[in-house]
Amino acid sequence: MKLWLLRHAPVVAEPGLCYGATDLAAHADLTLAAAQAVAAHLPDGLALHCSPLQRCRALASAIEALRPAQGRFETDLRLAEMSFGDWETRPWSAIARADIDAWMHDFADARAGGSGESTRQFMQRVGAAWDDWRRSKRDALWVTHAGVIRAVWLLQQGVRVAERAADWSTREIVLGSWQCIEVADAAPEATDAGPQGQGPLPLR
Repeated sequence: MKLWLLRHAPVVAEPGLCYGATDLAAHADLTLAAAQAVAAHLPDGLALHCSPLQRCRALASAIEALRPAQGRFETDLRLAEMSFGDWETRPWSAIARADIDAWMHDFADARAGGSGESTRQFMQRVGAAWDDWRRSKRDALWVTHAGVIRAVWLLQQGVRVAERAADWSTREIVLGSWQCIEVADAAPEATDAGPQGQGPLPLR
């Protein structure tokens, strides 16, 4: 089975802003460019799901317009980005280093921003969506966020929660890029090259 993972295009915001669960719009022209780039590679018959945040819904709508035969996307609350609580809409540079260090120290269970989600809570909801996809036995496309994609990488390895900050991938996920992972019945494996791999766009 294959799961396509597509990150939304750049948002309309100042660089360096913390905006996990904040519902910011993405640039319309870059959203269209991302949709055009991935639409040509998508196979028919995918189950289509997207985050409820508008930066993902806009991209899903653009794909629907380009590939109407694919069908309609279903919004899945579990595919939303992680909530950073009181840090939301603040520049990362304005968040006290001590607060970030405290979160890193108890990475699995400390609530981001004091009132946001813990990594465990976040991965539990993404994991529930992952489990439903595995049970569906159907290839799918998720239009989602970097945090969800990184959670999927761990789930693909059988890791249900990142116990330490070091467990969380820092690999870049380009805004507007896509990748496809493949999970066999016996063991999961990733593909990240060619038409089924990551398709980064020059989106900045």
